[in-house]
Amino acid sequence: MDEQLSRRGFLSKAVAAMCTVLVFDFVTVAGAKQITGFRAVSTTAKGMETMPHVIVKMWPGRSEKVKIQLAEAIARDVVEIAEVGEGSVSVAIEEVPASGWKAKVYDPDIKKNQDRLYKKPGYSM
Repeated sequence: MDEQLSRRGFLSKAVAAMCTVLVFDFVTVAGAKQITGFRAVSTTAKGMETMPHVIVKMWPGRSEKVKIQLAEAIARDVVEIAEVGEGSVSVAIEEVPASGWKAKVYDPDIKKNQDRLYKKPGYSM
């Protein structure tokens, strides 16, 4: 019964989020224990996974290792919090030099989109 309720709750959230969700059962054998559950994947009508795509803009200088770790951490949080399948999430990193930050990031993405910022910076330009 609890499994049925949790599935209904998840589907209600998915419908509210305006995406199509496929829910299917899976069984995994881990050592001597058998684990059952369900997993959800957001899809379009054609069966292609979609959304969300996250773009991180930052100054150059971080190593590839750091960029990969950052992208993986963001993707994990998006999967958990937004309740989407891991295959649905993509993360891009754009390096923008400090000299171009105001013109390429602050003015068009931050200043002009105050109503869409869910986390505002602690600085202004």
